[in-house]
Amino acid sequence: MPQMPKDIVKGGKEALSLKNNDLFVQKGYINGAWVDADNKSTFPVHNKATQTEIGSVPNMGKAETKKAIDSANEAYKEWSQTTGKHRQDLLTKLFNALQENTEDLAKIITVENGKPLAESKGELAYSNGFIEWFAAEATRTYGKTIPAPLPNVRNVTIRQPVGVCALITPWNFPAAMITRKLAPALAAGCTAVIKAPAETPYTSLAITKLAEQVGFPKGVINVITCAKGENEAAVGKELCENSIVRKLSFTGSTRVGKLLMNQCSNSLKKLSFELGGNAPFIVFGDADLDKAVEGALACKFRGAGQTCICANRIFVHDSVYDEFASKLAARVDKFKVGNGLEEGIQLGPLVNEAGRDKVADHVKRSKEAGAEVLVGGKAGEGLFYEPTVLANIPEHAPMDDEETFGPLAALYRFKTEEEVLAKVNASPVGLAGYFYSGDVARCFRVAERLEVGMVGINAAIISQNVVPFGGIKESGFGREGGPGGIDEYMVDKLMVFGV
Repeated sequence: MPQMPKDIVKGGKEALSLKNNDLFVQKGYINGAWVDADNKSTFPVHNKATQTEIGSVPNMGKAETKKAIDSANEAYKEWSQTTGKHRQDLLTKLFNALQENTEDLAKIITVENGKPLAESKGELAYSNGFIEWFAAEATRTYGKTIPAPLPNVRNVTIRQPVGVCALITPWNFPAAMITRKLAPALAAGCTAVIKAPAETPYTSLAITKLAEQVGFPKGVINVITCAKGENEAAVGKELCENSIVRKLSFTGSTRVGKLLMNQCSNSLKKLSFELGGNAPFIVFGDADLDKAVEGALACKFRGAGQTCICANRIFVHDSVYDEFASKLAARVDKFKVGNGLEEGIQLGPLVNEAGRDKVADHVKRSKEAGAEVLVGGKAGEGLFYEPTVLANIPEHAPMDDEETFGPLAALYRFKTEEEVLAKVNASPVGLAGYFYSGDVARCFRVAERLEVGMVGINAAIISQNVVPFGGIKESGFGREGGPGGIDEYMVDKLMVFGV
């Protein structure tokens, strides 16, 4: 069985010791000032592995959010008029500051999110890359001249920042989800109001602290912290309904995305949504099984399975099913689970009780329907759950319709290409999909037919700052990263000259 931690839950409080203690900020950030909630209320943040309290942050609401929006709006007047070169230089300074503080930032991520330290450092390399990429993009917001059908007319288009941007980010990538949205917004000349995730607020506050230190003007970046529940709903509603906000970017569940889209309808904001997925991972009979196993391990268990593009359903051709299942289970059985700050840890805890309980529910319901547990299948201490492999998944399993968002690998059998494509494409969501095959013709054919926004072909890690990230169907719209990522934060203006 996987090596699970014992006596890890301690409770109480603990200090977060950093080399640069300035990065551990326990206040919100509005108009260039580090502030408390108006009513001085706070909520605690815990080490996800040990359940000790590491600190608290302000529990802000609608009033503080409105102040942040007004601050961003005032700052926009000057920030939007700065040159791309000026914004490039500031973003480059921020990139360098983030690189210099990698060790501390990684520790913050691991403690408040739970992922192993090596994964946190990998996330920072990825997230800092967005700052670097969009720093360069700041000077490349080109316009066009368009030939007119009339002799006395000249057509020119320019691109301008959309305005104040609301950025709502999740907890599963505390750094990358911030920089993937904030970097293009700042590069375009927009100002921002960030709603930090309640589970992992300290990473976004640390990034903002460094942005302040390298010289970003007051009001350009604002951060609201709030607890789950009424305040979070109030903050989200204000960001959606306030007409000053001209752009909202959200990463989260499809259910919440639909709610936010409805709340934005009266002001007709520009939107980009990266919503839920149900990623298929297909292993065809002609695949290199060792590579497919490695891919499944990386794709399924990164972040304890709490990523929107991780494999949720693993379909394996009947001819190689038993061999693949055996190899995958043998590798998972050797996992070392525990506090991500410790050496050699491969899997950390879930982020909260609801996440842990959802994994347990999916395992329970699948077993009751006839699935076989090959490894794992039990809850551990605190927020830990054993990395689990289930075989012979029956029809109508919970994973068919729901993201597990946890360390559960569910193995389905299939016999034909048509059969498996029909099953995976029946999902109403379409974010990412993966498959392994040695047939070149099949690689093109299946990649084109998969109804998802991103496809990994004999590759399990697809996220990069230089390519577009996003889904189709109920997984949302808009793209983050890549050459077109800055477009989400800009508008085209036509200028017609009579000559």
